[in-house]
Amino acid sequence: MSIDSHRSRRRLGSAAGGAEYFHIGAVPGTERLPLAHKIMLENLLRHEDGDLVTGADIAAVAEGRTGTHEIAFHPSRVFLHDTNGVPVLTDLAALRDAVAERGGDPGAVDGAIPAELTVDHSVSTDFFARPDAPRLNVRREYERNAERYRFLKWGQRALSTLEVVPPGAGIMHQINVEHLARVVEVRDGLALPDTVAGTDSHTTMVNGLGVLAWGVGGIEAEAAVLGQPVSLLIPPVVGVELVGELRPGVTATDLVLTVTERMRRLGVVGSIVEFFGAGVGATGVATRCTLANMSPEFGSTAALFPVDDRTLEFLRLTGRREDHVRLVEAYAKEQGLWHDPDRRPCFDRTLVVDLDGITPSLAGPRRPQDRVELAGTGEAVRAALAELGRAEEPAPAEGPDASGPRDGAVAIAAITSCTNTSNPAVMVAAGLLARNAVRRGLGVAPWVKTSLAPGSRVVVDYLERAGLMRDLEKLGFGLVGYGCMTCIGNSGPLAPGAAAAVEDRGLVAASVTSGNRNFDGRVNNDVSLNFLASPPLVVAFALAGTTRVDLTADPLGTGPDGEPVMLADLWPTEAEIEEVVSAGIEPSMYTEVYGTLFDGDENWRGLTAPGGARFDWDPDSVYLQRPPFLELAAERGAEGAHGDIVGARALQVLGDSVTTDHLCPAGRIPADSPAGRFLRERGVEAPDLNTYASRRGNWQVMKLGGLANPRLRNAMTPGLPGGSAVDLGPDGDERTVGEVHAVADRHRDRGQPMLIIAGREYGTGSSRDWAAKVTSLLGVRAVIAESFERIHRSNLVGMGVLALQFEDGDSAGSLGLTGEEEYAVTGLEGRDEVPERLSVTARHLRTGRVTEFTVRARVDTSREQLYYRHGGLLPYILHRALSEPGRARD
Repeated sequence: MSIDSHRSRRRLGSAAGGAEYFHIGAVPGTERLPLAHKIMLENLLRHEDGDLVTGADIAAVAEGRTGTHEIAFHPSRVFLHDTNGVPVLTDLAALRDAVAERGGDPGAVDGAIPAELTVDHSVSTDFFARPDAPRLNVRREYERNAERYRFLKWGQRALSTLEVVPPGAGIMHQINVEHLARVVEVRDGLALPDTVAGTDSHTTMVNGLGVLAWGVGGIEAEAAVLGQPVSLLIPPVVGVELVGELRPGVTATDLVLTVTERMRRLGVVGSIVEFFGAGVGATGVATRCTLANMSPEFGSTAALFPVDDRTLEFLRLTGRREDHVRLVEAYAKEQGLWHDPDRRPCFDRTLVVDLDGITPSLAGPRRPQDRVELAGTGEAVRAALAELGRAEEPAPAEGPDASGPRDGAVAIAAITSCTNTSNPAVMVAAGLLARNAVRRGLGVAPWVKTSLAPGSRVVVDYLERAGLMRDLEKLGFGLVGYGCMTCIGNSGPLAPGAAAAVEDRGLVAASVTSGNRNFDGRVNNDVSLNFLASPPLVVAFALAGTTRVDLTADPLGTGPDGEPVMLADLWPTEAEIEEVVSAGIEPSMYTEVYGTLFDGDENWRGLTAPGGARFDWDPDSVYLQRPPFLELAAERGAEGAHGDIVGARALQVLGDSVTTDHLCPAGRIPADSPAGRFLRERGVEAPDLNTYASRRGNWQVMKLGGLANPRLRNAMTPGLPGGSAVDLGPDGDERTVGEVHAVADRHRDRGQPMLIIAGREYGTGSSRDWAAKVTSLLGVRAVIAESFERIHRSNLVGMGVLALQFEDGDSAGSLGLTGEEEYAVTGLEGRDEVPERLSVTARHLRTGRVTEFTVRARVDTSREQLYYRHGGLLPYILHRALSEPGRARD
């Protein structure tokens, strides 16, 4: 219980059932705090114990001491998906084993707060453009993943607070927005804000409802499930004032891509973005959620909207109970969380976004922040092809009648992901555009793989009610399943025409998706150019068959009458879209879909799962193996004073914007890759290799795939694809190039610790804890980069890997570092905490040249210091479970 030094505990009143709450206004000077800081302040008031949370912490938030004061934030629940949830459970199962093997009670490792896990990342687009595609894709999903799903069922039984949403229900974030999000809830008679730590970076989507939520790595999520607080420096808040309204023909996606571009230019990493102003009221909840979903693409921690009448309307529309809606309204108004268009909080920085100025856009071909005006798409593609050394080709008409695909051809056109399929306006626009195209006699080129994978089952309900599904299906945009699918790389094989062109003549293929990430190689290993676009533009580019086109001036194709058909001829009016949306969606659609959310289909119900407090590992399993992280930490001398890192070698020297997709194995497992060979040696046939995401429960597979993305560029091996590394031998007088895992093993066998050297924005992208886990497995002790993305930096520390940042102005290039040096990181020896700055000495192995420089240790909070001192989060939890029985969950 809180010691409540501010006497802030009050009773909310009859409108909210008489619940009690901790009143933010009891703390002086909080009237002009940003909403995010108000929610954090309430969290501290409720958890004030004089130890983890003190009066000084409360004062620091009230005074707006951002970026300098650390607080312990306790999320009210944890949100997981299967590909991160399985590793979380394997870690917790290994923890239970370790506790039992040391004479403790394995049940001490248990959930302390509610946790929900949605199985949405495992279904692939193997079958498409056929009516039975969803059934066949689900069947393949269970054939590939039944073992993992049984393990999830074991976890649900073993952990008292875990609930699992079975496959086929939709994408976690859209389910969160449409059903799971509380906004405000009453727990044990106490009203409190719904706050979420989620293992997917797009957990922020629910920020559109006024829920403070952000993505954490699986490592932080494990701690949160066990009741550990999320430790963070009070984040700066950037206010984004929305003014005006979107013009006709401009979609929420266009707005999102514009804001993403501007946020990246502004630089909001480590900050919370908060929307305010009169334009908020003109922005519907669906558009708010579309914006909030893209927070990680901004680089921000969260992207928060206030609660207002539109929020309440959305809650009613999606079938929430009326008494709950009244609770949300009463609490938000009482706590000052209700939207006031005239209120201007004290933000660290502000930015104005004029909605009237937004224009149709795409983003690509490699990053979400690289916005391209629709009219400039063709030029952007030609520039990208020139960078790849592709000579300019004649541009034949690349429509359904063309003989074959050319560079820039659309190989994948996918309406996919939570970002845009949560928004009925853009989904209906896609359906209406498809209807108009069918009426004009247009079709899709045979090399284009088309698919529809919405984030919610409700999407298909309202499209069918409007009669639009049949037109989408005629263009190949039939339902393929409910899950992330193409957006996370589960795109399945390309259409035969495109696949043959890539293999036979090196076609530079393109994708156009309605997803949120387009990093090189993410969507499909064989697709080099990737664009993000609104669902109607995905349909339009599928019709065009190529990205090397200006859709504002060039025809999409030619109708049966021989006349060119322009995009403007097909684009629906705002009135048409609104008519379908208003007539097609009602609360009963949501209550029917979500009434059986946790039941699953016959496939799920038919899965048998083991019981018991400890999981019975199968040594022959190719999906689930007990992870060795506790043993590795013990080998490195964890739980004690830190030691210097001496005699270290560089495993990789990398550039800017290295993503977690580059570091963490992602996408399908190629048969000729190290992981593919490993699995085939164990009897797995090539068609059954599945994806890396599905095998995150097998640390051996993940280690073999780590740092092996073909698009990763190691400066030590110029001209070679990712996955290569250099062994300079014991004395530096050799040079052997090999696969990164093999080189890492040789270094480890010789007792040589390893480093990674990188540029700016290291670890950008998804919150993949395996990007840090494979780094640790390969024997890397520290990463020295110019800057880090927030989640990955924290994950590295949680795995016992030092995150070190070059001083401003320093870089590998400016210091002349090539990776052919022997490194010593000093200043750690004998210390209980990692100091703010450390010294690095790099001695070139061949010339003997010595370079000395200073780095900042990015162990940012005392909680991270605690984890690093023990060798990582898992050793710390083990220590706590054994030294303080019964308190591992506190």
